[in-house]
Amino acid sequence: MISIPMIKGKILFFYNTTSFYFPHRNRLKVFILQLCKKEKQSIKEIRIIFSEKKEMRAINKKYLSHDYDTDIITFPFSNPDEPIEAELYINIPVLIEQAKDFNCSFKEELHRIIFHGILHLCGYNDKSPAEKTAIRSKEDYYLTQYFG
Repeated sequence: MISIPMIKGKILFFYNTTSFYFPHRNRLKVFILQLCKKEKQSIKEIRIIFSEKKEMRAINKKYLSHDYDTDIITFPFSNPDEPIEAELYINIPVLIEQAKDFNCSFKEELHRIIFHGILHLCGYNDKSPAEKTAIRSKEDYYLTQYFG
């Protein structure tokens, strides 16, 4: 009998919106665990919270002093050398707009932004042009792995 090692970590979904429900959570949970393993990270707990514009703008203003809409806000609660514990707040209305702007499906944009947040937790940044290129390349790679 072949034993398959269990990848540990909790990924939880919460809905602060009535306009969206994520139907394929289990597949995404397994994929995020595998993504983090490939990036040499482990997960303690990641909470993914789907939100509306008003809540996201308030969070952005209160915690980051930014008074504008954003697609995702990532709050890491663990140190870089510890298993990841974090919250990802995802702005569903902004993702709907971005999908139209980028001429892609909402499903693709949703997964891209989730992978983007996870990659931040794995140590990737997007401040410089080179960092933006690197994280976008990783997003594309994991989107292809997930949907391909």
